[in-house]
Amino acid sequence: MSETETKASAKDKPNPGSGRDATGEGNGNDERRLNMIEAINDALDVSMERDDNVVVFGEDVGYFGGVFRCTAGLQEKYGKSRAFDTPISECGIVAAAIGMGAYGLRPVPEIQFADYIYPGYDQIISEAARIRYRSAGQYTAPMTIRTPFGGGIFGGQTHSQSPESLFTHASGIKTVIPATPYDAKGLLIAAIEDNDPVIFFEPKRIYNGPFDGFFDRPVRNWKSHPDSVVPEGHYSIPLGKARMVTEGDQLTVLTYGTMVHVAKAVLEEKGIEADILDLRTLVPLDIEAVEKSVKKTGKCMIVHEATRTSGFGAELSALVQERCFYHLEAPIARVTGFDTPYPHSLEWAFFPGPVRIGAALDKLLSE
Repeated sequence: MSETETKASAKDKPNPGSGRDATGEGNGNDERRLNMIEAINDALDVSMERDDNVVVFGEDVGYFGGVFRCTAGLQEKYGKSRAFDTPISECGIVAAAIGMGAYGLRPVPEIQFADYIYPGYDQIISEAARIRYRSAGQYTAPMTIRTPFGGGIFGGQTHSQSPESLFTHASGIKTVIPATPYDAKGLLIAAIEDNDPVIFFEPKRIYNGPFDGFFDRPVRNWKSHPDSVVPEGHYSIPLGKARMVTEGDQLTVLTYGTMVHVAKAVLEEKGIEADILDLRTLVPLDIEAVEKSVKKTGKCMIVHEATRTSGFGAELSALVQERCFYHLEAPIARVTGFDTPYPHSLEWAFFPGPVRIGAALDKLLSE
């Protein structure tokens, strides 16, 4: 793991490496602990500092620093030609990024919410995903589209969607979803350095702290979580390598993003020892890690927030069935969002929380 020796901070923006938290106050700890927003900002900063071809842009990304502040300070540090605002046109944002990539830049456009990515979907699928194939390798699209996704923030049907499976279905695109600040920085740097298009989904419910699914309990920040320790400078996490969160023999839980923390909390409360596999990247998928774990435990549960029908859990279920059939001791379980728009007033009924996960665990372990 290589690291740069120095890292400048933007004017009037706390430097995460300085031992200060987001408010600029000292954290009393030599370890650098960041939340996911700060880790993403740090990844962008490191990448832009190392490579002048990296540019970031999107709605409110430049001067304002993004609605979630993930790009705060970058325009002031790197100038308006490398961190800039765009019109409200997702199709135009994506199309511009494809052209930039074809001409040698490494664009990192932001789609303000994943719910707004659909106007750019044709450009992503028809152009970005296929440009290497169509040009016989003459052109590539080394672009990383960042976009916050998922619910748990009372964003309703237009600010809570999880459309990841729409992109895993298309050949030529990599799909990445971090679950911790440490992973967010390392995976984002790896995505930016990749020569093919990457959709980088950011679980916005855990931007500021891990969420255990118990919405009626006090929220926690990242500062006390071990995976909030984020090294300074450059490091990357290979795309296509899952992370074992916990280990156990009773079952395997396949999940990603926010649901990593929800599943872990439920298992701990019920005293169940399980392999929790944080997939990190859906494409490429670490199928070897999946297969190894399921063959060990004999039981598999898949948890994701997206709607059930044709969600990525269906693909995971098929793969496990194909590769681990003779090792399975019970049917594969899926706990997902419902096949409805994300409801505002019934958010916690839709969200795959502790009650539904707990009931599915009881059923699976009794079979």
